[in-house]
Amino acid sequence: MNAQIAVLPRLSLAEQLADLAVEALIDEAELSPKPALVDRRGSGAHLDLSLELMHASAWSLWPAFHDMAAAGQAAGQVDVALRETLGRLGREGEAQMLAVTGGVNTHRGAIWALGLLVSAAALAPPRARVSLVALQAARLARLEDRQAPTQPPSNGERVRRRYGVRGARAEAQAGFPGALAHGLPQLRRSRAAGVEENHAQLDALLAIMAQLEDTCVLHRAGLEGLRCMQDGARAVLVAGGSASLAGRRSLRELELGLLELNASPGGAADLLAVTLFLDRLEPMLGAPIGSL
Repeated sequence: MNAQIAVLPRLSLAEQLADLAVEALIDEAELSPKPALVDRRGSGAHLDLSLELMHASAWSLWPAFHDMAAAGQAAGQVDVALRETLGRLGREGEAQMLAVTGGVNTHRGAIWALGLLVSAAALAPPRARVSLVALQAARLARLEDRQAPTQPPSNGERVRRRYGVRGARAEAQAGFPGALAHGLPQLRRSRAAGVEENHAQLDALLAIMAQLEDTCVLHRAGLEGLRCMQDGARAVLVAGGSASLAGRRSLRELELGLLELNASPGGAADLLAVTLFLDRLEPMLGAPIGSL
């Protein structure tokens, strides 16, 4: 008598995209050694965060990412109705995240960025390039959410006004250039040079840090902190990247400088998660590997 083999049901597109988004958040959190950020070594510049909390937060967002992807697939086009649905689902996801973390903001920026991207990916035609997904996400980000409740300015909004920088909203509205123009190209350059994956991802983070006007750093440490982050990240890459001995020394100096200023590049971390998501989305879409 032949034993029957259980056949697992095929994952829906929304389930696959939610898995990718959560995986990107977990891998970003696990990546070590990240300067002044939560990783496997500790909490960096964050007294209220831990790796375990970041894991729990990421998993709590799976239903929100699933529903945002499903909403994009059902809508079939970019319009205000979809934008408002995503806004509502994002707020519900944030509430769930805060319930799990005890009120600690672990992934608010990532909900915004990856929520737009999972919905845009669900709209993408077969063999679409990730740049098209980012463009569709940008179109969504530019639409007004008329249902959004009036709230006091966030830390990021206050920083944006004070320093005249772009912020997370403008980054999304521009199609995530931090990821597409800096994170992804550096990730692929490092891989092509034979760098081990952990270091390739660290180099991608550093490429983002080297140019990003990170509102998390500006909020905590002002322009001094931003200069420390950007100049220090460039120094690591110029020294040969995180896989080289000189690069590791520079990386340690960067971390010590950021910790002294109590500055944490949370915006860059969110864009690294975006980078990892887009990198892994490419084979799912069937686009030529390495295409942008």
